[in-house]
Amino acid sequence: MPDLRMKILACNSNRPLAEAISAYLNLPLTNADIRRFSDMEVFVEIQENIRGEDVFVVQSTSYPANDHMMELLVTLDALKRSSARRITAVIPYYGYARQDRKSGPRTPISAKLVANLITTAGADRVLTMDLHAGQIQGFFDIPTDNLFAAPVFHKDIVERYGDEKEPITIVSPDVGGVVRARALARRLDAGLAIIDKRRERAGVSEVMNIIGEIDGHRCIMVDDIVDSGGTLCNAAEALMQAGAVSVDAYVTHGVLSGGAVARVTSSPLSSLVTTDSIQATEAVRVAHNIRQISVAPLFGEALSRIAEEKSVSSLFN
Repeated sequence: MPDLRMKILACNSNRPLAEAISAYLNLPLTNADIRRFSDMEVFVEIQENIRGEDVFVVQSTSYPANDHMMELLVTLDALKRSSARRITAVIPYYGYARQDRKSGPRTPISAKLVANLITTAGADRVLTMDLHAGQIQGFFDIPTDNLFAAPVFHKDIVERYGDEKEPITIVSPDVGGVVRARALARRLDAGLAIIDKRRERAGVSEVMNIIGEIDGHRCIMVDDIVDSGGTLCNAAEALMQAGAVSVDAYVTHGVLSGGAVARVTSSPLSSLVTTDSIQATEAVRVAHNIRQISVAPLFGEALSRIAEEKSVSSLFN
């Protein structure tokens, strides 16, 4: 790595990922004290000089989302008041992204509100990964880079299933994810299938139809977020009943709330692969069919390119 004039600061939501990015770039993490007062109020103190520096703050807004969001906002303000030259909010998992439009009368567009908060707090640019909806980039009035986990997934799939005899079919678990699934299928020169489902209410889905040839195929579902796990597990059951040899899933952000881990471990899924954009819980770490792959090299390379004013999009060419 070249000699980069930059600083990396880790908040508390996903310190292992920040440490891995730091190791990739061969840069130590900036000393900072991010803690709570007795009433859980957030306090931040930067413990080294960052005047005139290019600072990257790593913080996923995962559970508890509101606490981690406040940590990020207060840290951004501390950096701005410490005269950092440029502040980049590195948000591997951008919470509130699913609230990207009015879903009904008198409901918020919280993804836009959060974008406003991050900008007002002092961020000069944002780096994130696999936004739930690409148009969220337009919610920011500052430069925003949206990385893609597809190259990381592609590498893992080739290493694990490249020599298998069964044909591989990439499956989108809903119509909204077709673009993501098609892009990965094209990289792998694999088939494409789509699950047509009807969602009666939030967190509950019903598989209605499978579009595409999957009989005798190894099916790999791809998605951006797995939360309750209901959609993936229902889809896996439907695919197995339709003749799939096996069903695996590659999902960027493993939210896995509530009973999701138990649901996945008891499902027909051979494996659920997520990135480390969200720090794994103990339940995820011990689950027999859930594993994480690291996006630290991807983020490390993106940070390096931003610091050197090089192209980030060329990472995916």
